[in-house]
Amino acid sequence: MKPHHFLKAIDHDKIVSAIAAAEKRTSGQIRVYVSHRKRLNALEFANRRFLKLKMDRTPLRNAVMIFLAPRTHKFAVVGDVAVHAKCGDDFWRSVITAMEPLLKGGDFTEAIVVGVTKVGDVLAEHFPRLSNDRNDLSDAVLEE
Repeated sequence: MKPHHFLKAIDHDKIVSAIAAAEKRTSGQIRVYVSHRKRLNALEFANRRFLKLKMDRTPLRNAVMIFLAPRTHKFAVVGDVAVHAKCGDDFWRSVITAMEPLLKGGDFTEAIVVGVTKVGDVLAEHFPRLSNDRNDLSDAVLEE
């Protein structure tokens, strides 16, 4: 699928609302990123993009990125060291397992919202919102 078709097919407002709702319950940060390029290894590129966007510099190291590459029908979910230490590989697999059938079925917005919600639930459990929290990263869907 061409990235511009994918971007037109998703409801940006609904995704941004899901991110904002999830982040109201946690000190963690969530981003959704869509690549316009052909990415055969989504996980590798997601990790590189995570670092390039300085998502590893949040105060508690608890940021998560949902990365989508519609051109190659690939996606990945990556998080910083504190999230991985608390949640482990099973958590990442559970998010992917929840999103994958929706993406394959063409329900792109719902897939992303489900992923954001699952990530938000786990972040809220392990990284509750603090009284001095601020939104360090934009909630907008990023694209390159």
